[in-house]
This record gives sequence, structure tokens and C-alpha cells, in this order.
Amino acid sequence: MKKINAKKIHPSIRVLLSCATLDNKIDQEYEKYINDQNRKLFGFECNGNFVGCVGIEITSLKECVIKHIAVSLEQRGNGIGSKMIKFLTEQYPIITAETDKDAIDFYRKYGFEIKSLGEKYPGVERFLCEYINE
Repeated sequence: MKKINAKKIHPSIRVLLSCATLDNKIDQEYEKYINDQNRKLFGFECNGNFVGCVGIEITSLKECVIKHIAVSLEQRGNGIGSKMIKFLTEQYPIITAETDKDAIDFYRKYGFEIKSLGEKYPGVERFLCEYINE
């Protein structure tokens, strides 16, 4: 895993972030990772290309919130998401993420407890995923 801190967004990081946030918010979210000391963005490289990324907000020495996580379409199913989660669990004993129904099985596979947050947006149920290893 490589910490991303370049002022200009790498094209492959832009593509990855587009999988995890709206296209019109990519630059704004990237700026937060570069300028906010409580946010960190990490890239997972394969053959010199970024094929995965995970962005977090650090809320305490022991806790972080996953803000964005994405793996390139071509690399999905190859364990990259697992490696990124493992990287985080080795540093933070408490990790949370908010997600939609499509991603809850991914988080559940790594020991996250899943709680429904209800319909946060019209017609969209959201879920809180919590990992606690203390």
C-alpha cells in the first residue's frame, strides 16, 4: 500500500474514486485527502498501476472511518480488497464504514457487524459496518 499525497490526482486514482463517489465530487474528495491531516488515501499497486484505493478519516488513535474503497473492474476477485482491509485492521482496531446493500457482504466477510441505518435517501437503505478488534 502506498500513501497518496500528490497535489495532482493520478488518472488511475481518479478512475478508482469514480467507482466510490459521484464523478462531480472526485476532485473535492481528493482535495480533502491532500489537505486534511485526518484523512489519508492509500493506493494498491500492481505492475506499476494503481488497481485499488482506500480512503479513510482518522477519528482517534485507534479508530478510522472508511470513506472510499474501490478495486478496478479488471482486478476484482483477486484479493485486493482483502489486502486493503487487512492493512487497515493492522493499524486500527476500530473501523467503521457506511455503505449500500451491494457492499454489505464484502464487509461481513471480514468480521464487520452490519446494522441498517434505514432509508437515508428516498428509496435507498444505508448500512453501518463496524469492525471492532480490541
